Amino acid sequence: MNKVYASAREALAGVVQDGQTIAVGGFGLCGIPEALIAALRDSGVKQLTCISNNAGVDGFGLGLLLETRQIRKMISSYVGENKEFERQYLAGELELEFTPQGTLAEKLRAGGAGIPAFFTKTGVGTVVAEGKEIREFDGQQYVMERTLRADVALVKAWKADKAGNLVFRRTARNFNPVCAMAGKVTVAEVEILVETGELDPDEIHTPGIFVQRIVHNKHPEKRIEQRTVRAK
Repeated sequence: MNKVYASAREALAGVVQDGQTIAVGGFGLCGIPEALIAALRDSGVKQLTCISNNAGVDGFGLGLLLETRQIRKMISSYVGENKEFERQYLAGELELEFTPQGTLAEKLRAGGAGIPAFFTKTGVGTVVAEGKEIREFDGQQYVMERTLRADVALVKAWKADKAGNLVFRRTARNFNPVCAMAGKVTVAEVEILVETGELDPDEIHTPGIFVQRIVHNKHPEKRIEQRTVRAK
């Protein structure tokens, strides 16, 4: 089975459709699959539900899809870096499901593991728990959270082999492994592509069984979301 595609556009062809739920890896602008996001924009699909820790920034990352009104709903933890997101949400043009960051990660991980729901203390007594089942364990209250699956997951890895085994680099690992697990079809954008068998099995973070398609992005664009320097 050939998992390697010549371009991000080809990797998404026949996979993305209107109305799908798309899980997108990354944290801020760290470890985002920027080429796949741009190709998703160019595909013209719309009415998407996007699961992502954040919504990119204006003009980059998922911000590109907000500008073209291709996103109907965001399931996120933090959206504070995107003025267009704020404008659409306050105008009632965009649905938003806020989820605590750790809960979002576990929703994706558990969904990928085939677990339909779990209990957590996070959010008990707040608006996060409204309308959800509350159960007591050992004298403590927990809220039940349904897990997440995505029609398509878009992830970014540092290195991969042609079988789809992925290695992430440092903090760029972030939400990528759990997004890869949660996708019914997972497309990975990678910086370094090697032959199958060249990776040390002990260094693989996501096994290739979770990855259906690969695109090699030899020259990724790595932006800094917030550049902070100390005074001289």
